[in-house]
Amino acid sequence: MMDFFLPFYSSFLYNELCLRKILLTYKDAQQIKLHKKLRYMQINFDSRFVASEVPHEVKVFFKNIIRCFCMTKIKVGIPQGTRDFSPNVVIKRQYIINTIKKAFELYGFQPLETPAIELLEVLEGKYGEEGNKLMYKIRSNESLRDHNPKMNEALKAVGYDKWIPESSDKALRYDLTIPFARYVAMNYRELVFPFKRYQIQPVWRGDRPQRGRYREFYQCDADVAGSYSLLNEVELTSLYIEVFFRLGIDVEIKINNRKILSALAQLCGGEDKMITITIAIDKLDKIGLEKVKEELALKGLNEDQINIIQNYLLIKGNNSEKLTAIKNLTGENEIAKKGIEEIEFILSYLPSARQQLSIDFTLARGLNYYTGIIYEVQAKHVQMGSIGGGGRYDDLTGLFGVPGLPGIGISFGLDRIYDVMEESKLFPDELQTGTKILFFNLGEQESQAAFALMKQLRSNDISCELYHEQTKFDKQFKYAEKKNIPYIIIIGSKELAEATLVIKELKNGGQQTIKQEEVSQFKFHF
Repeated sequence: MMDFFLPFYSSFLYNELCLRKILLTYKDAQQIKLHKKLRYMQINFDSRFVASEVPHEVKVFFKNIIRCFCMTKIKVGIPQGTRDFSPNVVIKRQYIINTIKKAFELYGFQPLETPAIELLEVLEGKYGEEGNKLMYKIRSNESLRDHNPKMNEALKAVGYDKWIPESSDKALRYDLTIPFARYVAMNYRELVFPFKRYQIQPVWRGDRPQRGRYREFYQCDADVAGSYSLLNEVELTSLYIEVFFRLGIDVEIKINNRKILSALAQLCGGEDKMITITIAIDKLDKIGLEKVKEELALKGLNEDQINIIQNYLLIKGNNSEKLTAIKNLTGENEIAKKGIEEIEFILSYLPSARQQLSIDFTLARGLNYYTGIIYEVQAKHVQMGSIGGGGRYDDLTGLFGVPGLPGIGISFGLDRIYDVMEESKLFPDELQTGTKILFFNLGEQESQAAFALMKQLRSNDISCELYHEQTKFDKQFKYAEKKNIPYIIIIGSKELAEATLVIKELKNGGQQTIKQEEVSQFKFHF
């Protein structure tokens, strides 16, 4: 019996509660027999199953696995920070996705998908210290050896360490940009550059769940690899404006340039302080200016350097006034000049977007791989975090052995966009992709006639269904109302004899009788 448990050992070592999952894999006739055996073993465990010479750690492990097998009540729920989506919610989310996808394709981007699981070495160290903490890491069995040597030795003592196989560490996808860079590095000889791709997939972060912040959420990314041209920044800025206009969301698109932040670091003693400064600035909205100054002091910056950063963070006014102020602060610094020129280039191409585009020098984007223009999008009139972000990363593929390949990308936060639209009531009233017509079930012959007509309607891309059983009118009406089905079609014995049918529109109560052969030409108003 002991051999039965050993294949499951390494997979569940770190979380004993997960051992309940084993029970779910044995839902056949043998499960009942197994359950009885386990109860017997639970009662007689100490005296009959484990001999006195077996190490204590092994004894505890198998005792817990037996206990978990014997627990018949399973707690129903989902992990914090994740959600189920009802059909109505999925329809609304699909509306957002389809709107974004259509815009992506209008701008010449091609679809791409990458695995949910990446090698840990691909992701780790690319998102800063905070990102490493929030990343969902999948423990490999080799890591189990290193992490718990005492247990490893205990298993060796009884000859069961062979059940711990070797494998590489992995992690769940943290964002879509690094997997995209990895894909480009692996396939750059076959790709046509500039390579424009879009990707709409979920990502996972071990963040603290709260309003607008989830542990599993979707990103919708558009990236261009293989071009230094600032026209890409103009196009992606225009793409942001296009999508949010189509969705009806009033937004502020904040832009900054990491070159300006690099110049700020130079003014404060050297570019080696760049990461320290950007990490602190990135926390400004959360902890405030005074706390940022305290953090900078703890990191070794002196009072003069902190005052320079404070003057930088206090720059206010319209875009023109902000540009004048940053020029005065950075003086003749060449890196700052380059960053300012890039911002001015974008503004010059999009004069009509000045109400939406806002220069924000407090924007830092804590991810270490950005090198130029950076974005953050926030919805106006709604208390919500950013609903979009991105920027230029001119050597991201260099991390994977392909140096000198520039890139830039933006991301749309699907889940927060949904929350904004739901709160602001921006979804179209007529939004529905479910059944458009319900045929009442009034008998076997009537149902056969309905099936023939449904085939005609479906060939015209009209979704319809036949109620699943013959029952009272009232029950079938309520079904249609609850599912927001706009039309019902009734074929009773009279209609069957006359080869007619009754079409009833539930919204206004109007109805009319037509010939069955005319149904495919009937003008339904969906």
